[in-house]
Amino acid sequence: MSMSLRDQLLKAGLVNEKQAKQAGRQKQKQQRLEKKGQVEVDDSQRKAALQAQAEKLARDQELNRQQQEKAEQKARTAQIKQLIETSRLPKLTTDDYYNFVDDKKVKRISVNALMRTKLSAGSLGIVRHGGGYEVVTREVAVKIQERDPRRVVSLNDATEEIDENDPYAAYKIPDDLMW
Repeated sequence: MSMSLRDQLLKAGLVNEKQAKQAGRQKQKQQRLEKKGQVEVDDSQRKAALQAQAEKLARDQELNRQQQEKAEQKARTAQIKQLIETSRLPKLTTDDYYNFVDDKKVKRISVNALMRTKLSAGSLGIVRHGGGYEVVTREVAVKIQERDPRRVVSLNDATEEIDENDPYAAYKIPDDLMW
């Protein structure tokens, strides 16, 4: 059987019987006054605990949101990788190159004549993958662009707007010029 704190303090000799009775009377008096409403109840500790609990809940929700964002980003990256690896065109080793701009630098990729015309027309696109570049179909490039626009390097628009007032409309500039 456990002893109350009062009994333990008496047994240890830290307080005497008179001090223990006085503390008990003081506690009962405080409770009576609180019931009658004559003395304000000290809620500071309870309020502080509630505030700390609310702050902890907010922190937990923020951490949970961050973890969900990381998981979603990881899933998008895996989807992009799978899209590229399943639908990329085989790499060619030719002396014919298609030049494109990536991050203010001119890059090039080996292509044949058919791939060059399709890249220029917009039915093929170039995407970043594993430190290099891959050629994929337009549909795949659009799906990748929906998930991460930074991965698509070159995707020509198949429909060009023609200005009726353009004096050079009759002179088309070919996209497949050799540089």
